[in-house]
Amino acid sequence: MRILPILVLPLLLCGCVARVAAHVVTAPFKVAGAVIDATTTSQSEADEKRGRDMRKAEERQQKADKKAANLARAQAEDR
Repeated sequence: MRILPILVLPLLLCGCVARVAAHVVTAPFKVAGAVIDATTTSQSEADEKRGRDMRKAEERQQKADKKAANLARAQAEDR
């Protein structure tokens, strides 16, 4: 009865060892791919960033215009 687990154990571990070996072999490629993805910008990412920057600039301009209008209104009321 004690021999059965000893005989089955190598069969169970061989899949585990193969899986670990596969992870060890593919890990450098996954890391390299992640580094390349992090350092390069695709055209769609550049477009999204440009659009986001344009929206922020428009918001800043609208805020400045509103502030200037409020200031002009306040100065007109003071006269």
